[in-house]
Amino acid sequence: MTGDTQPNQRYQLPPRLSSYRKIGPFDAESLPPGLLREHRLKEGTWANLTVMEGEIGFVWDDADSDGVVTILVAGDCLHVPPLILHHLELREGTFSLEIEFLSAS
Repeated sequence: MTGDTQPNQRYQLPPRLSSYRKIGPFDAESLPPGLLREHRLKEGTWANLTVMEGEIGFVWDDADSDGVVTILVAGDCLHVPPLILHHLELREGTFSLEIEFLSAS
């Protein structure tokens, strides 16, 4: 995957979502440990994960995906839907990312 691209989006954002919280930027030292373990967003909440520097792995942990890893690099933004199990995977080198949470207005 190259920077300034949209990764192959498995899920499209529904219309009329509004941002309600943004967290980060995070690097290897400040990334919350829970993001490296399997977790899911609550019902009705979507996220945009944006990589600002370096690269990170995003692992889809749901039964349909069987651990598929999407490598995100600087400039990439990935849509994460509610209720789908996932986690982040550290890669070589430094990175910086932020996460924006969205819900229906």
